[in-house]
Amino acid sequence: MPDRGHWFEDVADHLGLAYLRYSFTKGTIAEVDSLLELTGLEPGARILDVGCGPGRHALELAARGFGVVGIDISETFVDLARRSAADRALDTVSFEVADGRSLRFDREFDLVVSLCQGAFGLTGGPRRRSTGDAERTCSIELDEPVLAGMAAAARPGGWVVVSAFSAYFQLRFEESTDSFDAALGINEERTTIRNVDGEERAVRLWTTCYTPRELRLLARTVGLTPTAVYGVTPGRYRADPPTTDCPEFLLVARP
Repeated sequence: MPDRGHWFEDVADHLGLAYLRYSFTKGTIAEVDSLLELTGLEPGARILDVGCGPGRHALELAARGFGVVGIDISETFVDLARRSAADRALDTVSFEVADGRSLRFDREFDLVVSLCQGAFGLTGGPRRRSTGDAERTCSIELDEPVLAGMAAAARPGGWVVVSAFSAYFQLRFEESTDSFDAALGINEERTTIRNVDGEERAVRLWTTCYTPRELRLLARTVGLTPTAVYGVTPGRYRADPPTTDCPEFLLVARP
């Protein structure tokens, strides 16, 4: 089997536009509102969306007058995002197939984001490689390369914002279909997804979970200065303090 580079690519291929049916994708406008309120950016600023998926945040930002580059490891998602941009006649946004673990941008953007586990938080789990006719599972990877690449892409005085699953929340409300690896902080979920035609597929999803302290330490490791970690819910990115009841944390940092 050829090396797809990341287990999520098969998930994205099956989901396609059905990805946008999930409830966590419905808060795009509110999330963008909050991003702009937190950063104070004005139209004309340049933004990089790492793990953009079908482009929902990137397209909304472009519609508000920002110059946006969206990257995703899934060619399926990038194709969908490009089509949506063309349908909406948005000419200030572009999309590229790229791996968030190996970004090559150098101080080009006023804001760099990775939201809703678009790239940051998805580096755990197996990675397929072909060696002759055999497959092997590689060791667990870390999110540090993703955040380091994001930090390098941000201009001095700019912003880096990432969301991450809460380890506290996962342990408190773990479902029977989930398995949390305490040594790695990675949650494995077994679930069923449906494409636009309603065809089902059983999949496994691996998401790395964090505490606020871990997010701050990781940010400092890659040269960022964390300014805040908020407790958030998809569609509700308010400047609330972290609690054990919020499903995600939002790290806000500066290069």
